Amino acid sequence: MSPVLRIGCGAGFANDRIDAAVALAERVDLDYLALECLGERTVAFAQLRKLGNPKHGYDALLERRMEALLPILARKGTRLVSNMGGANPLGAAEATVAVARRLGLKLKVAAVTGDDVLDRLDRSAPTMETEARLSDIPEIVSANAYVGVEALLPALRSDAQVILAGRVADPSLFLAPMVHRFGWQLDDWPRLARGTAVGHLLECAGQLTGGYFAEPGRKDVPDMAHLGFPYAEVDAEGNAVLAKAPGTGGRLSLQTCKEQLFYEVTDPHAYLTPDVAVDFTGIALREAGADRVAVSGAAARGRPASLKVSVGYRGGFIGEGEISYAGPGATARGRLAGEIMRERLGGEVDALQIDLIGIDSGHRRVYGNQPEPYEVRLRVAGRARTRDGAERVGEEVEALFTNGPAAGGGVRRSTREVIGVVSTLIPRDQVACRTAYFES
Repeated sequence: MSPVLRIGCGAGFANDRIDAAVALAERVDLDYLALECLGERTVAFAQLRKLGNPKHGYDALLERRMEALLPILARKGTRLVSNMGGANPLGAAEATVAVARRLGLKLKVAAVTGDDVLDRLDRSAPTMETEARLSDIPEIVSANAYVGVEALLPALRSDAQVILAGRVADPSLFLAPMVHRFGWQLDDWPRLARGTAVGHLLECAGQLTGGYFAEPGRKDVPDMAHLGFPYAEVDAEGNAVLAKAPGTGGRLSLQTCKEQLFYEVTDPHAYLTPDVAVDFTGIALREAGADRVAVSGAAARGRPASLKVSVGYRGGFIGEGEISYAGPGATARGRLAGEIMRERLGGEVDALQIDLIGIDSGHRRVYGNQPEPYEVRLRVAGRARTRDGAERVGEEVEALFTNGPAAGGGVRRSTREVIGVVSTLIPRDQVACRTAYFES
């Protein structure tokens, strides 16, 4: 057995590129490929899909990802770990087995369940965002606890080649294979901290290799159309060297790693996961070659007594409409159109927002003496409790075609349901995960 574990990240969010994951799996001899595909709203929308059809609720790209990756993983002996199970890990496992059968592959799949805690939710508990009570939130549709390494270990100890779970915390997808390979104890805080830091650096895939980092003229990144995804070579102490798939675009450097290290970190002294509270402030990064960075030195402060729960609720519907104005006086005509929309919709929809894209839509104000643009695009959005109410926004924007101002065109309109998300806590002992197995 190799003294290092090679684990790669093949997805950083639900709709991430599949071809980059394929390149990583093909070009690097990985022990594990982790796909992080589950955001807080993602799992809430997945629960809605499952309510509509009990067979649904897993990642919408699961079949496509499996068709592309399973033959490579089977040939190379790489195991896959993912939270693509979403709201339905059992359904995800069955769908994966179906893909394997179509491809003529013998495969064992593990489905990890138990993160769904809707039936155990304390409605008197406060939300972490506002301290309002959950009982004040209408139409709660989902409540998923962030589970960690402990939930994945039974599946990792089996001979399952694919492990699919629901709301596993992002870095735990990477930490669990380390714990399994090296036999770390679940109270070995220093090693868990170092492994969690590695997982956190990997979890957003292309962000680490220059994607979210790139800024032309200031932070240039080569060949971004073929951005490579990252992997780590981890030793038994949890120290690692980060790299990217060879022959791919992108950049992995001290700068890209530093930016990713503090991504979504509220307190660098206490980055909380289900497995450990990590102190990032002592982490050491050093260049270890072209597109290679060594990481070490994270410290630990035990682990939280409670688990975070992501709670999704129905928040009504958003109606949107857009229309363009071009030529001399485009800005004035766009502003007039916005004023018309404010007068006609102001009493009908909530949270009415009217933007001139490119002028005031990003920061909600105009900065400096901007030159008069040749064209502008008006965007109008508003929220309503019903779909019919929200559709009024797009209808009114489309009516600007003939009701003025002059020369509007290129209307686009849409209506979508809104899922709100808040967070709360649940005692760790109220969450029990289970593992089921399926074979092709």
